[in-house]
Amino acid sequence: MEKRNLRKERIGVVSSNKGDKTITVTIKWKEKHPIYGKFVNKTKKYHAHDEKNECHVGDKVRLMETRPLSKTKRWRLVEIIEKAK
Repeated sequence: MEKRNLRKERIGVVSSNKGDKTITVTIKWKEKHPIYGKFVNKTKKYHAHDEKNECHVGDKVRLMETRPLSKTKRWRLVEIIEKAK
């Protein structure tokens, strides 16, 4: 039985919801510098599809990789983990 490749998932914070059915999600992580050994903060932004326009800035969300939906959108919203306060 061949195991199908599971889609990638990411958890991040919504930094913009200005697009129609589109959110921008910022994902932060720490990475050890290869030479200096210091932990460096890294960030990356993803455009994700939000079908119901239900996300607001500051929400913690889970994304899943999907087929290309537009020029920059390759992720879609799975769930809102935590609403912004």
